[in-house]
Amino acid sequence: MIYDAASLKDKRAVLQRILTRLKQRYNVSVSEIDFQDTWQRTKIAIVTVSSSRQSLEKELNNCLKLIDSFPEIERAVTEFEWL
Repeated sequence: MIYDAASLKDKRAVLQRILTRLKQRYNVSVSEIDFQDTWQRTKIAIVTVSSSRQSLEKELNNCLKLIDSFPEIERAVTEFEWL
């Protein structure tokens, strides 16, 4: 949920800051995968590859902490999928 967004432009500005910061700080790929035309809601995917599941979990949890540090958004549902 993106609280301060009053338009798609506002949403994309907030989302772009988050996605850019994730890419800069962590070895992950991120993308908005759903709700592209909804201005107060989004769904992003964060993907990373490693030979150690423990390091993956640490990296993904750090990503979630970074997302949670943005006061203008609220993370509602988090799903993990391991391949």
